[in-house]
Amino acid sequence: MIERYSRKEIKNIWEDYNKYSIWLNIEIAAAEAMEKLKIIPRGVVRKVKSKAKINVNRISKIEDKVKHDIIAFLTSITERVGKEAKYLHKGMTSSDVLDTCFNIQLKQSGKILLKDIDQLLITIKRQALKHKFTLCIGRSHGIHAEPITFGFKMLTFYQEFLRNKKRLENSIEEISTCAVSGAVGTFANIDPKVEKYVAKKLGLRIEPISTQVIPRDRHAQFFTTLGIIASSIERFAIEIRHLQRTEVLEVEEFFGKKQKGSSAMPHKKNPILSENLTGLARLIRSTVVPALENVALWHERDISHSAVERNIGPDSTIALDFALVRLNDLIKNLNIHPKKMMKNLNITNGIFFSQRVLLELTTVGYTREEAYRIVQKNAMKSWNMNTSFISNLCSDRKITSKIPVNKLKKLFNFAYHTKKINIIFNRSLKKK
Repeated sequence: MIERYSRKEIKNIWEDYNKYSIWLNIEIAAAEAMEKLKIIPRGVVRKVKSKAKINVNRISKIEDKVKHDIIAFLTSITERVGKEAKYLHKGMTSSDVLDTCFNIQLKQSGKILLKDIDQLLITIKRQALKHKFTLCIGRSHGIHAEPITFGFKMLTFYQEFLRNKKRLENSIEEISTCAVSGAVGTFANIDPKVEKYVAKKLGLRIEPISTQVIPRDRHAQFFTTLGIIASSIERFAIEIRHLQRTEVLEVEEFFGKKQKGSSAMPHKKNPILSENLTGLARLIRSTVVPALENVALWHERDISHSAVERNIGPDSTIALDFALVRLNDLIKNLNIHPKKMMKNLNITNGIFFSQRVLLELTTVGYTREEAYRIVQKNAMKSWNMNTSFISNLCSDRKITSKIPVNKLKKLFNFAYHTKKINIIFNRSLKKK
């Protein structure tokens, strides 16, 4: 991921130095187990720990010649450690190190993403509670439907990201496995106790059967989860983009005093953060299909997944981290305009009370079909002629013969639409 969309903490996870450090930890943990099992001489681990150093440039130079990253790494360590290094990697295969390391990096990244979601949940909840009873119009198909509150709208996102948090926790658990089983995964040249020791040492679970690689269905779940979270981010971003349109203008992204919106038009204030999040979501989701296709490897292993994962591992996690932090800042600093929300509520002359009138007519003798026709006729008159819906209803004898005007006017009450808001909030914010 390019610097523009990278934050240091998660980017460092995918730097070569961290990767090689994890490789070394895996090799040392395996050697420790072998020492305990008396497979290799005592003292090897102590020597390796005291002398081994990660030299990224040296490893790179060796790899240029040998064309194998694990061999280059082990050669570099051997140059520092000496003859005791020959006991490293005993009975192991490259995938034991690569796959276990990749899972650790995904786990490390996942924990940062969980922290990002936690911060976002706090921000959304705060806005939801603040605007619990801030009236705005609910829209279906982009068309005015019935009144809701802005807090209610925020609460839908709060619940969605709670689900995303649970999905991510499950996916982190799914990829937190370790394989140290040797060529084709049969433990022919290594004791399964070594794998068990390494897994415990690194905070992982053993992979029950790894062939020569850790099964990629685990990783497919992880990357699919990132794609789902990205889609949730995009849903939020699109909502803000729609609500910031000039003719709507119910919310606006924060706009700094020295900020410029357009190189040509000085009046512009564009929803650039939301649009950026929409783009990042597309990028993150683009990693899902390759991750799914990585599941189908040949026989006990091939490396068709390797180039894919070297790209999508860092790119998807770094991009999602950036997007979650950006969304949090956006929501925290969002300019919210309750007066404009109320103004927009009123531009349709009250026709959103149509269902309330419809239901009332069915209680005074009309069939639903009859009531629908009567109400729709008056609603369309208000819409086409820009006239008051309540006035049209009060002029319709079919209605006033059944419902007194004073009772009819009482149906036009915003509180009717918010009377269950507390119930919704209480069950949505209830601690599990």
